[in-house]
Amino acid sequence: MYKVLLVDDEIFVRKGLKNLIDWESLGYEICDEAGNGQEALEKIQLIKPDLVIADIRMPVLDGLGLIQKVTEEGAYSPTFIIVSGYHDFQYAQRALRYGVHDYILKPIDEEELETTLKALSGTLGLKKLATIASDSLVTDSIVETLVQGQFSEADNAALCAALQMPEFSSFDYVLVELHASAQSNGTEWQAKELAAVAQSVSASPSSKIPVYEQANGLFGLLIDQRSFLSPETRLESAYNSLHAAVTKTSGRPATLYIGKTVERLQEMYASYRSANEAMSYKYAEQGSSVIYANQVQGTPLYYFDVDSELYGRLLERLEENNVELYEQDIELLFRQFVEKRFAPNAVANTITRFVIGIINIIRKMEGDEKGLSKLPLIMDWQGSHSRLQDLKGLFTDFLREASAYLAELRNEQSKGGIERIKKYIEANYTENISLKSIAGKFYMNSVYLGQLFRKTYGTYFNDFLLQIRIGEAKKLLRQTDFRMYEIAEKVGFQNADYFVTQFEKLEKVTPTDYRNKLLGKK
Repeated sequence: MYKVLLVDDEIFVRKGLKNLIDWESLGYEICDEAGNGQEALEKIQLIKPDLVIADIRMPVLDGLGLIQKVTEEGAYSPTFIIVSGYHDFQYAQRALRYGVHDYILKPIDEEELETTLKALSGTLGLKKLATIASDSLVTDSIVETLVQGQFSEADNAALCAALQMPEFSSFDYVLVELHASAQSNGTEWQAKELAAVAQSVSASPSSKIPVYEQANGLFGLLIDQRSFLSPETRLESAYNSLHAAVTKTSGRPATLYIGKTVERLQEMYASYRSANEAMSYKYAEQGSSVIYANQVQGTPLYYFDVDSELYGRLLERLEENNVELYEQDIELLFRQFVEKRFAPNAVANTITRFVIGIINIIRKMEGDEKGLSKLPLIMDWQGSHSRLQDLKGLFTDFLREASAYLAELRNEQSKGGIERIKKYIEANYTENISLKSIAGKFYMNSVYLGQLFRKTYGTYFNDFLLQIRIGEAKKLLRQTDFRMYEIAEKVGFQNADYFVTQFEKLEKVTPTDYRNKLLGKK
């Protein structure tokens, strides 16, 4: 609905205008009224009507004075229709000089007003769209309206005019994906820069090519083949030239996804949708810089997870810091992405699974993954529109850094870790602990732990544990009157008889004899 402000010093004229026609059926609504030009000026800035119907002769500020002030202030300029009972050509001339759309005489004829409003509807639609255009480029808001199909048949003509494109031709939505590059200077490309590049390779350089920024690094071009191509140029050749120009000018690698050709501009949403669907084949069609929707749609894609055996083996080799073997697995993984035709979300899920698996290993070894410089990059690789070969390089660098960090953590554990294990034994000797259970808790090989313990403390693990338990048992025998089975339980023995046997083995006397000797008993 277009908003209308009625301005006349006679209230019955305003009421008569409101009831003269069915405004809503014509796409208009009376949003407010004003009794003079000054009042209207304030309301124009407040409610921003699309159309102002004003009388010429009014007190305080007349109709022409109102138009002049609105024009000079320039903050907001609606469309004007002047109404007057004075058949004065000089008024008409002045009104037209200020850009008034029409000049209607009183008494107003119903049919004449309806005809004027119907003709004005298309102009208002075009004006609305044009107000959100920047220079000669159509803004995202206008193109988004088109590609999302969010407009009616009645808006079609105004939409085509706003885009400066014909209603009927051969149209393509071309999706341009700019990939991350170490050679790029880090500056973001703008829509106007892409439009300039597209126009430079067009057969009609003066023609306007609308650009829609879908996301950071992802742009859509609305291509009219009839103006973009010269008679002797093939479509594939033109898009290859466009691709070469984009990569050269932006300094970044790029991929073009060409939507299905449509014959009407209002059907551009279908080309837009197919171009975005074609982007799902970016890894399956590895090596292709220009991908056509009509060539790939319907071909199968792989949406499942990576092979579990490969996943487990790669992580194991990473922990072992076997660079040669885990890099072989990386080669195999990325070869599968292409050969099995992985969809982008399947690739993303696989990379995420590996990253989470590595982070879990680091945390189990009491490390901090935040120290990995490549982690933020691998976490955000999708936002940089990485190509598969770039992702492979980034993933390899991340795994190399993670593997080296895991090796450092192991070295730290072998130095300070054995002391932590000793303290753990001293604090938990009453529990049912063993060399194997402790090795598992500290993520070590039990044989290696046993050797390291003996090398560090000059005794076997079991002997050290027994010494602690017997020492605590002797303390309880001296300081309490607990029974033997109670003491055995408190120092970690599950069986009282076994406790007695081990006590005698180490102290050469039974627990009872040890206590009796302290009491002076024989």
